[in-house]
Amino acid sequence: MSLHKVLCIVGPTASGKSALAVELARTFDGEIVSADSRQVYRGLDIGSGKITKQEMCGIPHHLLDVASPTRTFTAHDFAKKARVAIADIEARHKLPIVVGGTGFYIDALVGRIPLSNVPINTKLRAQLEKIPTEKLLARLRKINPARADTIEPHNKRRIIRALEIAHTPHAAAPSAPPPYEILWLGIAPPFTTLEEKITARLYSRIRVGMIAEARRLRADGLSFRRMESLGLEYRSLARLLQEKISREEFETELVRAIRRFAKRQITYWRRNTSIHWFDPSVPSTIIDTVATWLLVDNKPT
Repeated sequence: MSLHKVLCIVGPTASGKSALAVELARTFDGEIVSADSRQVYRGLDIGSGKITKQEMCGIPHHLLDVASPTRTFTAHDFAKKARVAIADIEARHKLPIVVGGTGFYIDALVGRIPLSNVPINTKLRAQLEKIPTEKLLARLRKINPARADTIEPHNKRRIIRALEIAHTPHAAAPSAPPPYEILWLGIAPPFTTLEEKITARLYSRIRVGMIAEARRLRADGLSFRRMESLGLEYRSLARLLQEKISREEFETELVRAIRRFAKRQITYWRRNTSIHWFDPSVPSTIIDTVATWLLVDNKPT
């Protein structure tokens, strides 16, 4: 029996993954499973760079808007829901296309890292909350450097959760890997080009209402503390709305933060030697690679 084919498109933010995924879905009769740790939340649209209905071009997208931003959505939650979505897509004889920049989510989904459903340790969390974020990150880097590389350095909530898992004996007992035969596509434009795209994309999102979106989230009951814990754009938006930084400081800090985030994403994915890397400016090469892969009937070993 052949393994179920799943196409995974990875790479840094603003690299063109979403547009490529839509093009490939249209070409190969696929549906898309989004793997983005902010786009799973309802209402986090402009700030997270969530694909619009128009940009979807009629292609079904799964795992968008599946959680309240007031509640934590874990990699375990993502893997569980994404596997259900993939099974549903396959049952309709479509090609599942997983696309996103949250490496920890995708690796958890496909079995490259063991899943952990460790319960909350209130006592440990209370102890860790008293420690500065940079010291917590340094501690995590000693215990699990690969996980530390995937976490935004200011996201104290996620760092504490990672330490909570790391401190739980036998927390990450590996489960059987999903029955997927994966083609990994990595999208990586030259970094100078990526920096330009990051800047242009950010200012475009600001123009179409990113700050107003944050005000709506706040009015709907999202606390500033929770907004900051969501990281990147929402961390800076929370600081701006609280008048901790000026509009100019907001824009400057966010451009720098997103560029650093993109570098961490690239570093993370470069560890996966199964990824075939492409410049998105040459889509015909990518299409040929996918077409060839789909013609091969791979058997489990």
